[in-house]
Amino acid sequence: MRELYRNTWTEMDEFVRIFLAAGTEKALIIDTGLTGLDICALAAKHTGLPCELLITHADGDHISGKHHFEKVIMHPSEAFLYRQQPQGTGSVVPVFEGDVIDLGGRTLEVIHLPGHTPGSITLLDRDARCLIGGDPIQEDGEIYMFGPHRSMEMYIASLERLMERTDFDGIYPSHAKEKVSRKVIPELIRGAKAVLAGELRGEETEVHGQVIRSIDVGPARFLYPV
Repeated sequence: MRELYRNTWTEMDEFVRIFLAAGTEKALIIDTGLTGLDICALAAKHTGLPCELLITHADGDHISGKHHFEKVIMHPSEAFLYRQQPQGTGSVVPVFEGDVIDLGGRTLEVIHLPGHTPGSITLLDRDARCLIGGDPIQEDGEIYMFGPHRSMEMYIASLERLMERTDFDGIYPSHAKEKVSRKVIPELIRGAKAVLAGELRGEETEVHGQVIRSIDVGPARFLYPV
């Protein structure tokens, strides 16, 4: 794992990032990647603290290494999707908007961003003025917005609410460019509204056996239903 900033590391597992954040009493692993890496062993190289697992959402590329943990922290709106996955076992510990995870001398605040999935979350590191993890905000990446559990309306509402906050400057997303400025958020909102209004159509392509539209909105591409 490579250090992003003090007591915060990342590992790229194929095309998705795993994060590790440590305090003085415990560490938090944020997502477990695509290929089932033993993320506990990777974390042990950087901290001897006990580790807990939080998932930003239950898409398969974020939970493949879940079997290394008996319990997982997530937003309860994500539990249904999580249980549908082969890896969706063990105890679920719910967190809600505004909850604070205390690692000892360091806290991370849960921000709920429904749209990409119902229970998508990111974590605010207030002292570092950044958000850690999640798919809704990306640069040079693809944001999946097709499938029955995705909602562009909720996605737009989430980002508009996020823009009202003044306590972060940058984002470490789970995909694509490693660090993103908050300046991309209004661009994503404008693009999402244009897609929803039918003003941007993009090109048809196939993903996971489904025909969808890939729509370039500037900072990222939405993969959206035909």
